[in-house]
Amino acid sequence: MSDLEIKKKYLKKIKLINHYNKKYFNESISEITDAQYDILKKEIISLEKKYHFLSHKDSPSKKIGYKPSKSFKKVLHRVPMLSLGNAFNEEDLINFEKKIHNYLNDDQNIIEYSVEPKIDGISASLVYKNGLFVKGLSRGDGKEGEDITENLKTIKDIPKKISHKNFPSEIDIRGEIFIQNSDFVLLSEKFANPRNAASGSLRQKNPEQTKKIPLKFIAYTYGFEKGLNLDKQSEFLNNLSQWGFRTNPYNKVLKQTKNLMKNYYDIEKKRSEIDFDIDGIVYKVNDFNLQSRLGYVANAPRWAIAHKFSSNKGISKILDIEIQVGRTGALTPVAKIKPINIGGVLVSNVSLHNEDEIDRKDIRINDYVVVERAGDVIPHIVSVEINKRSNDTKKFLFPNICPSCGSRTIKEYNNITKKKDAVRRCSSEGFECEKVAIEKIKHFVSKEAFNIDGFGKKIVEKFWDLKLVRYPQDIFKLDYSKIEKLDGWGDLSVNNLKYSIDQKKKISLDRFIYALGIRHIGIETAKLISRHVKTSKNFLNLQNDSTLTEIENIDGIGETQIQSIKSFFSLKINRLILKELDQVLQIESLKKITNDGLLKGKTFMFTGKLLNISRSEAKNLIEKNSGSLVSNVSKRLDFLIIGEKPTKRKVESAKELKIKIITQSEWMKMLNLTS
Repeated sequence: MSDLEIKKKYLKKIKLINHYNKKYFNESISEITDAQYDILKKEIISLEKKYHFLSHKDSPSKKIGYKPSKSFKKVLHRVPMLSLGNAFNEEDLINFEKKIHNYLNDDQNIIEYSVEPKIDGISASLVYKNGLFVKGLSRGDGKEGEDITENLKTIKDIPKKISHKNFPSEIDIRGEIFIQNSDFVLLSEKFANPRNAASGSLRQKNPEQTKKIPLKFIAYTYGFEKGLNLDKQSEFLNNLSQWGFRTNPYNKVLKQTKNLMKNYYDIEKKRSEIDFDIDGIVYKVNDFNLQSRLGYVANAPRWAIAHKFSSNKGISKILDIEIQVGRTGALTPVAKIKPINIGGVLVSNVSLHNEDEIDRKDIRINDYVVVERAGDVIPHIVSVEINKRSNDTKKFLFPNICPSCGSRTIKEYNNITKKKDAVRRCSSEGFECEKVAIEKIKHFVSKEAFNIDGFGKKIVEKFWDLKLVRYPQDIFKLDYSKIEKLDGWGDLSVNNLKYSIDQKKKISLDRFIYALGIRHIGIETAKLISRHVKTSKNFLNLQNDSTLTEIENIDGIGETQIQSIKSFFSLKINRLILKELDQVLQIESLKKITNDGLLKGKTFMFTGKLLNISRSEAKNLIEKNSGSLVSNVSKRLDFLIIGEKPTKRKVESAKELKIKIITQSEWMKMLNLTS
């Protein structure tokens, strides 16, 4: 990579982190998780260390936070509010301590640390003069903050006057503004998480509005001071309590890395029991004299570090287990847990997947469990904290009848695996089960299906309750005069809905097939079927077994999909729905990409792993070039394309039938491409 490319990559990351800082510090929006932010920050600093020609004023190695908002008066901090370096594992802590010993040129003395849980809130600096609280500032960019004095005065945890004799004549008390999780439950509809709620509340122009929010303040350090006569951070924390400030009840003084790690794991396990969010533990050299000798590097102290928790995990308590019924009749158990903030998202529901999962992990109501949320994946339970199990835990009995319609629940036998499915399902057919019917209609209007603007999940539920819809075709026969009389609806909104629905009366065949919600028929399979049947009339004729057998040899359509289609067409209600939809819709055939491609009239099949190309992309290449794919080795097959580790049986069968066997490279040459 050239220097120019390296700089381009670096500046792109700088621009990105600057964007996230603006959103986070000025708009109270967390677009990425703390863990993702830490990775980006680490990447930038690593690039600067590796390539010394890289430097930028907005680099996290030079800058903290983001410039203060224009909505508030800007005030310089008397002592900058610096950030902390991060540790993610025991090795990072060992290196941190090693650097302290090297800098002090003393590896004999054991370092004593003030150990303080790191609250995930909004930093603030409180200016006191002669015992009076005179000004309050936000962190801002670390050098300059916003004057939010009047809003801070509404917080009961902040003493307005301190008369203790040992209180300094002047001091900037620093700490964290936050909202307790128990208080946030009432605010969760307005804010994404407690931190956003705290930040948004502090940026209110009217302090009376801020006063309505249950903000708390915990103090932990100081900036400027005049008359502070203490030797240790632990002593300072004790004095904060005496002066009337709230401090963290989990603060400790510890020595040696092994003890820091033990405390780290202990606190991480207690996170669900603590009524405010913490995202790590801060270690500070306890001795103020040593802090002074160690000083600072760039924008962080040498004497302190933040040991971050794994942001995608947390521990919480299962309050109850409920059953949700999906569009295919699948019964999914969902754990209702004590709300916990994981990676910036407040989690209160956790999928338990199926009955087998509950049994395998021995998950019970009132258990404490480790919950994981990675990216956009639905939160799930990693394990049960057996050592915390109490006598009030209850085993969950999976229902033998559907909680929606009362039908028997079953585990189907899978002819391919020769085992019963892990998922238990409602045995009712079609739209007989209310929950199944509602979920089918939600799927019908979803983005990849009909994608009707203004007809989301909540509208489906509301219209169902009002008996305006019961089947998909009802959407196109709505009584708009009734809707117009509903709360929140008027001429404009009704006309917009009618327009959106009318616009979707023309739909491509593949999207139409997908919208029907046939089990095991996803969007890609729907495309395969639509390419084969070509018209809606031919699709409707699949209810005849003789027509259905024609699609059995399409590559990507297996026995499972065939059985699902048969099952779908076997139901009278589904045939009626199709007939009525066909009368009100204009279903367009899937347009052929090309009629005269390089592979026209040839059939292909893949076996083995392809290099530098996915199987889906390879299939698309064949279809774009007028070729077709088959799923079985037969006389209809022209070319068997082999990749790495091909299936021997398929290769042998092809040889017996004298089918041409080609490599991936040879196939790509047919397309005038190189692999």
